[in-house]
Amino acid sequence: MWFEILPGLAVMATCLLIPGIATAHIHRFTNGGKEKRVAYYSYQWTLMERDKRVSGVNRYYVSKGLENID
Repeated sequence: MWFEILPGLAVMATCLLIPGIATAHIHRFTNGGKEKRVAYYSYQWTLMERDKRVSGVNRYYVSKGLENID
Protein backbone atom coordinates (compact mmCIF):
# COMPACT_ATOMS: atom_id res chain seq x y z
CA MET A 1 0.00 0.00 0.00
CA TRP A 2 0.96 3.65 -0.27
CA PHE A 3 1.74 4.04 3.44
CA GLU A 4 4.62 1.56 3.21
CA ILE A 5 6.87 4.29 1.80
CA LEU A 6 6.42 6.54 4.86
CA PRO A 7 9.21 5.00 6.98
CA GLY A 8 11.68 5.26 4.09
CA LEU A 9 10.55 8.82 3.40
CA ALA A 10 11.06 9.72 7.06
CA VAL A 11 14.58 8.25 7.04
CA MET A 12 15.51 10.16 3.86
CA ALA A 13 14.09 13.42 5.19
CA THR A 14 16.03 13.00 8.43
CA CYS A 15 19.24 12.28 6.56
CA LEU A 16 18.76 15.41 4.45
CA LEU A 17 17.93 17.66 7.41
CA ILE A 18 20.79 16.69 9.71
CA PRO A 19 23.65 18.23 7.62
CA GLY A 20 21.83 21.54 7.18
CA ILE A 21 20.99 21.89 10.85
CA ALA A 22 24.48 20.80 11.90
CA THR A 23 26.09 23.34 9.55
CA ALA A 24 24.02 26.18 11.02
CA HIS A 25 24.99 25.19 14.55
CA ILE A 26 28.68 24.85 13.63
CA HIS A 27 28.69 28.33 12.07
CA ARG A 28 26.97 29.78 15.12
CA PHE A 29 29.47 28.07 17.43
CA THR A 30 32.51 29.29 15.49
CA ASN A 31 31.19 32.87 15.09
CA GLY A 32 30.68 33.58 18.76
CA GLY A 33 26.97 32.76 18.87
CA LYS A 34 26.03 34.86 15.82
CA GLU A 35 24.79 33.77 12.43
CA LYS A 36 27.20 33.50 9.53
CA ARG A 37 27.33 36.68 7.47
CA VAL A 38 27.47 36.38 3.70
CA ALA A 39 28.53 39.23 1.41
CA TYR A 40 26.73 38.93 -1.92
CA TYR A 41 27.46 42.52 -2.96
CA SER A 42 30.51 44.71 -2.63
CA TYR A 43 28.66 47.04 -0.23
CA GLN A 44 28.05 44.14 2.16
CA TRP A 45 31.73 43.18 1.88
CA THR A 46 32.82 46.70 2.79
CA LEU A 47 30.50 46.63 5.81
CA MET A 48 32.08 43.37 6.96
CA GLU A 49 35.56 44.84 6.47
CA ARG A 50 34.52 47.91 8.48
CA ASP A 51 33.19 45.71 11.29
CA LYS A 52 36.45 43.76 11.26
CA ARG A 53 38.45 46.98 11.52
CA VAL A 54 36.25 48.52 14.23
CA SER A 55 36.18 45.39 16.40
CA GLY A 56 39.88 45.71 17.22
CA VAL A 57 40.46 41.94 17.15
CA ASN A 58 40.22 41.48 13.35
CA ARG A 59 36.95 39.54 13.54
CA TYR A 60 33.74 40.92 12.10
CA TYR A 61 31.49 39.04 14.53
CA VAL A 62 33.05 40.67 17.64
CA SER A 63 31.51 44.04 16.90
CA LYS A 64 31.26 46.90 19.33
CA GLY A 65 28.28 49.15 19.74
CA LEU A 66 28.49 52.81 18.80
CA GLU A 67 28.95 53.75 22.44
CA ASN A 68 32.13 51.65 22.68
CA ILE A 69 33.96 52.98 19.63
CA ASP A 70 36.89 55.24 20.47
